[in-house]
Amino acid sequence: MYLGEEFSVLGDWFLIHFTENEGMAFGMTLGSGYGKLALSIFRILAVILIGWYLSYLAKTRSHRGLIFSVSLIFVGALGNIVDSAFYGLIFSQSSFHIIAQFMPEGGGYGGFLHGKVVDMFYFPILYGTYPEWIPIKGGDTFIFFRPVFNLADSAITTGVIILIVFQKRFFNKS
Repeated sequence: MYLGEEFSVLGDWFLIHFTENEGMAFGMTLGSGYGKLALSIFRILAVILIGWYLSYLAKTRSHRGLIFSVSLIFVGALGNIVDSAFYGLIFSQSSFHIIAQFMPEGGGYGGFLHGKVVDMFYFPILYGTYPEWIPIKGGDTFIFFRPVFNLADSAITTGVIILIVFQKRFFNKS
């Protein structure tokens, strides 16, 4: 797919929409190449710590739900690291109406840990217009649930939601 291309899976409310981001939520960046490297190193350190914690949870026979939710966060973070680490090495630069080439002659568009993260799931569930009386936004259109995300992001989000909802059960001292 080329950058921005999309196709419908279930009507207008579930689309596969090809986009790339620098690797942070909602396309935020830390600036130059050093910011991308700092983000990648932070992710690697976080995955190491989460992996250690997961090992500890398994050894101490912690609640299965806790192990499951932390595992989701771990694999999601690892998936985004793999995307960031290798995508730039094996694909040419994507652009609108030009499909990236796999294993281009001369290498990919970015070095190790400098690749972009591919996002593709898009759920524009509700379209509407802000009422005219709302300052600044009045009359503008909006889309409810505009973020485009990937499977790794879904795993992280699901793991965090499970932790929040069941925290009293997972961390009960009795």
